[in-house]
Amino acid sequence: MEFNEETKLADIIAAYPWLPEKAAQMDKRLQIINSSIVKALIKRATLADASKRSGYPVDEIIREMKKLIDEHEQNA
Repeated sequence: MEFNEETKLADIIAAYPWLPEKAAQMDKRLQIINSSIVKALIKRATLADASKRSGYPVDEIIREMKKLIDEHEQNA
């Protein structure tokens, strides 16, 4: 999956259902992904939206998500 600022959170969660919880554990700023606000808007919410709400730069979110995915796949 290609990640960029316009990647929908719903698409990420569909592909990697375990990722939001791991991301939230990694950094408290990413707990926004599991918030009720984002869950209500999940179909439209993008990584850019999560970045704006969390204050976590989108390029760092992408880098950390890719890192978590790589680690998960190596451990699978």
